[in-house]
Amino acid sequence: MAAAAATSPAAVHMADVSWKMLELRARSKRSGSIYEPLKSINLPKPEGGSLWDKLDNYYRIVKSTLLLHQSPTTGLFPTKTYGDNRKAKVHDSLYCAACAWALALAYRRIDDDKGRTHELEHSAIKCMRGILYCYMRQADKVQQFKQDPKPSACLHSVFSAHTGDEVFSHKEYGHLQINAVSLFLLYLVEMISSGLQIIYNTDEVSFIQNLVFCVERAYRVPDFGVWERGSKYNNGSPELHSSSVGLAKAALEAINGFNLFGKQGCSWSVIFVDFDAHNRNRQTLCSLLPRESRSHNTDAALLPCLSYPAFALDDDVLFSQTLDKIIRKLKGKYGFKRFLRDGYRTALEDKTRRYYKPAEIKLFDGIECEFPLFFIFMIIDGVFRGNPAQVKEYQDLLDPLLQHTSEGCPVVPKYYYVPADFVDLEKKNPGSQKRFPSNSGRDGKFFLWGQAVYIIAKLLADKLVSPKDMDPIGRYVPPQDQRNVSMRFSNQGPLENDLVVHVALIAESQRLQVFLNTYGIQTQTPQQVEPIQIWAQKELVKAYFHLGVNDKLGLSGRPDRPIGCLGTSKIYRILGKTVVCYSIIFDLSDFYMSQDVMMLIDDIKNALQFIKQYWKMHGRPLFVVLIREDNIRGSRFSPILDMLAAFRKGIVGGVKVHVDRVQTLVSGAVVEQLDFLRITDTEEAPVFKSLEELDLPKHSKVKRQSSTPNASELEQQPDVNINDWKNKSTYEILQKLNDCSCLASQALLSGVLLKREGPNFITKEGTIAEHIERIYRRAGSKKLWLVLRYSAAFAQKFSSSITPHITTLLVHGKQVTLGAFGQEEEVISNPLSPAVIKNIIYEKCHLQDEREAVVQQELVIHIGWIISNSPELFSGMLKIRIGWIIHAMKYELKIRAGDMPAKDLYQMSPSEVKQLLLDILQPQQQGRSWLNRRHRDGSLNRTPAGFYDRVWQILERTPNGLIVAGKFLPQQPTLSDMTMYERNFSLLVEDMLQNIDQPEYRQIIVELLMVISVILERNPELEFQDKVDLDKVVQEAFDDFQKDHSSPKGAEKQDDMTAFYNTHPLGKKGTCSYLSKAVITLLLEGEVKPSNDDPCTIS
Repeated sequence: MAAAAATSPAAVHMADVSWKMLELRARSKRSGSIYEPLKSINLPKPEGGSLWDKLDNYYRIVKSTLLLHQSPTTGLFPTKTYGDNRKAKVHDSLYCAACAWALALAYRRIDDDKGRTHELEHSAIKCMRGILYCYMRQADKVQQFKQDPKPSACLHSVFSAHTGDEVFSHKEYGHLQINAVSLFLLYLVEMISSGLQIIYNTDEVSFIQNLVFCVERAYRVPDFGVWERGSKYNNGSPELHSSSVGLAKAALEAINGFNLFGKQGCSWSVIFVDFDAHNRNRQTLCSLLPRESRSHNTDAALLPCLSYPAFALDDDVLFSQTLDKIIRKLKGKYGFKRFLRDGYRTALEDKTRRYYKPAEIKLFDGIECEFPLFFIFMIIDGVFRGNPAQVKEYQDLLDPLLQHTSEGCPVVPKYYYVPADFVDLEKKNPGSQKRFPSNSGRDGKFFLWGQAVYIIAKLLADKLVSPKDMDPIGRYVPPQDQRNVSMRFSNQGPLENDLVVHVALIAESQRLQVFLNTYGIQTQTPQQVEPIQIWAQKELVKAYFHLGVNDKLGLSGRPDRPIGCLGTSKIYRILGKTVVCYSIIFDLSDFYMSQDVMMLIDDIKNALQFIKQYWKMHGRPLFVVLIREDNIRGSRFSPILDMLAAFRKGIVGGVKVHVDRVQTLVSGAVVEQLDFLRITDTEEAPVFKSLEELDLPKHSKVKRQSSTPNASELEQQPDVNINDWKNKSTYEILQKLNDCSCLASQALLSGVLLKREGPNFITKEGTIAEHIERIYRRAGSKKLWLVLRYSAAFAQKFSSSITPHITTLLVHGKQVTLGAFGQEEEVISNPLSPAVIKNIIYEKCHLQDEREAVVQQELVIHIGWIISNSPELFSGMLKIRIGWIIHAMKYELKIRAGDMPAKDLYQMSPSEVKQLLLDILQPQQQGRSWLNRRHRDGSLNRTPAGFYDRVWQILERTPNGLIVAGKFLPQQPTLSDMTMYERNFSLLVEDMLQNIDQPEYRQIIVELLMVISVILERNPELEFQDKVDLDKVVQEAFDDFQKDHSSPKGAEKQDDMTAFYNTHPLGKKGTCSYLSKAVITLLLEGEVKPSNDDPCTIS
């Protein structure tokens, strides 16, 4: 029928009729399909036309530039609109779908729309379902990725536009793009909220739930980002991108609690989000910004993250800082650069190679292509934020850049480039050369992402759709509409968070309850809260195993991930039961640090502060405090009593709390219905274990006595020399183990048997593994920290919280190394899975002293908390070397002991270890020797302000590079590949210093580099001719020092640098004077560069 209309005489003469006649005909006949030829598109747009006229103009543009290219089979949009080999990117197709949806929203304002609303809506639906179809065919990858997020297991981001088939393997293409999956989820929610029906059945619901499981871990998954290249060096390495994390955060906020069936949905079509995982994404985003990644100082990809469509950031100061940086660094006359030194489609880029060579990105400096697309994003941002001046500014910049088809349709060029002939002139005088568009539309080439966003911007700017139409879930909340309330979809939380946390105090036995009652502390026991059950968070994890299960697609449920304190502060309805949960910090089966009551009190205060800051749900959080008899034994009872008294007063650590019975608090709490646990008559109901009350006589006395400090310390000491027993027979060791009553000796002997016979070796009390577990429990109840650490190490205990703490350090711009001091270390520069971290710890830290493996875990947890609350303590420390920090702590204990034996770090409680760590992280105090200062700063890897910039300046004057302790830092390709302010250069300098094995010597090297920098700065005519061996320079300085400080009575060795390390850096005989002399000697061995303004030049 459409074809007939196209060839009829009436159609031939349509171009000659007036605009009014065209409108009448359009209204009197069926508006064409997507494929109807548009002969009349070149008619002039009527000035001040009706709403129909305005929309008809955009409809024709959309049909001829976008929908014309939509695949009739999959609904996807090809990246290239010419040629036969059509490939579709998920990311670009999503924006095309959003454009069709936006125009459909505008047509909803017209009563008689001639079917255009339906057509446009279903074009968007077809695309969204096409992406879903492609994704669901890769359900096996989703199953793998949620367990182990690696590039080979990720969903693809490019498919065949016609068949939905894979077109590139993960080795051929950077498919790992968290941003694309997140954008799909975000637009899915937006469109369904506007009334579109996209998800049809429970298979699709369970698949979307599994996509959420994947996106939840965005904060720890380096990906290839929007530009599909990862690192800016384009060498195939992924990075953690702010733009990906931000889109993931926005998607999780949008889909949390959302019903995929829309208004017709029921309980089992609702999506669940781990609120703690969402919050970690929020924290990670705020830590990464204003940087895009480790190699990208800034990036235009952040614009869709900060503004439409994600609106991911709720910190106005950070938003302004990031946006200002993007505009300052990347804005040009023809658009925004994607990022600095971006070689994409420049005249100098070798298009035959996928990756760049080392130092190649230096070629693209100053000639990066500029993309008008980002002017359009700034227009949309101006509309949403009610800033007409910004809208006009960027419209005026955009209009001259637009091209037009032969029919008169506006075309957004993908980029503007500097032609090869003008590259040299542009580099000499940036901005001087005319740039040319990549496409004009006349050749059939369209940049569909740009076209789609342009139409959305025009519809918004012309007020044909409103921001509320385009954002039905309220991602953006204007300042005047912000309220001090929680909104499920919005990233805008309470402005002034004066939250009161509800607290339930639970005693594990009636005996303990009676005892606490004598101090005026009212508690409940597990029996007294019945029929409400109290679960550990691990039982809740078991319940969530059933979420998203789909046997047909081969999808299991939620991965085995702990539930954080936000998740455990809700009430759950599970299989007809009402359940409250206590946080992982009260879980005895977790890491032994919870056995330290002082740490437990710290954890409780941190958890309450965390809940107060990040709780964004309707209803109050319910925090269950579980009090065990072990907590009140010995001298630790007073701190516990003080904390419980603070609960009664209503303020704990600055957080308002309200203590009451569980039954009373339920009414004001957030209730989560876990309806996915639907059990039919044929299915066997899962079994969950609730907290059971200890069966103890109610009026028996609670044992608070413990051994005296001396006896306790004595009890920690083994009464066997383990080296004497390593070579004895298994029978003899077993005999000794059975006869021995000392827990420390039992732990050591069990360790020998474990290594020799394996964990399943049978002893008198079961397997050796079970015996070690019993020692661990008994040592925990007696607070024998040395024994606890031995048994925890033998049992290879691992704290699940170490993983997010390592991620916290990484997103603060630090690297982490695990491994014992003086031994090989493992550098962690990207987030890793718990299993991988556990393997590293027990491989690298277990070699000489088993206890090192568990103490390193303690340190990571302590440092993670400290850097979150007091990041200034880690200024100047780019690499957190855990083994070296432990070495610094042991050294500190030696200094404090003086001539007495030093305290054993491994016998200290975790809270004492944390305090010692805080002490050594504090800025240097007066009265310490320079040896001790250098030892501490060297152990902490602390550097002075501006240190890495100064090394860059040294490298500019050192053509043959620097070397220290066998590690070489070349001038090239370093200077060509990197920039001075780049995080990766600083890490490269740290890598050069990695081989130095003495903390004091490392600090001398740092001082030497600062000295070299100052000398070169003051003598611009000098530079080094040969490779600079920093070890030789220090040796020459030390030789000079020895001449001036002859050893008394020859007692000091010639190579003992202790006196040198203990010398003040400044002054006539200071270390800097000796280092300066050695540097100047080396510099004068080379040639002096002539200079026009050299005062020594005569003519």
